[in-house]
Amino acid sequence: MKPNITVSDDITLITLQNIPADIDFVAEVFENIAGMGIDVDMISLSPVQSSMTSLSFTINDDDLMKILGYTSKLNDGTIKPIVSSGNCKISVNDPEMENCPGVAAKVFKSAAKAGTDIRLITTSETQISLLVTKSDFDTAFSAIKNSLD
Repeated sequence: MKPNITVSDDITLITLQNIPADIDFVAEVFENIAGMGIDVDMISLSPVQSSMTSLSFTINDDDLMKILGYTSKLNDGTIKPIVSSGNCKISVNDPEMENCPGVAAKVFKSAAKAGTDIRLITTSETQISLLVTKSDFDTAFSAIKNSLD
């Protein structure tokens, strides 16, 4: 197996802490973002803690100003938006990963050995994506690439 590794830069991570653990609320957030013409990429919903949870997602840095207006409206004293721009995404893709245990372990171990600051991880059966800081990108990319060669 020789996975394909792709990269994207200029990625902003948005985390909405302490949002209602209600899928209708989550749907409304993404409907509003779509209404602004903003494309969302990585999405991660934290496990529910009582009636609240956290939602993280990524957008392109070019959409940062548009999203700030929206997230500031959500900041009602309960919901806390956290914004981190200037990140990079490293994605490992291969249809054969679905039946090949241990690929995620290799990717995570290589990122750990490189001392990578990982901001977000999303996965599927055939893809592993890591959001890393721009300052850690070169080291993380090399480490991941070398571990999969």
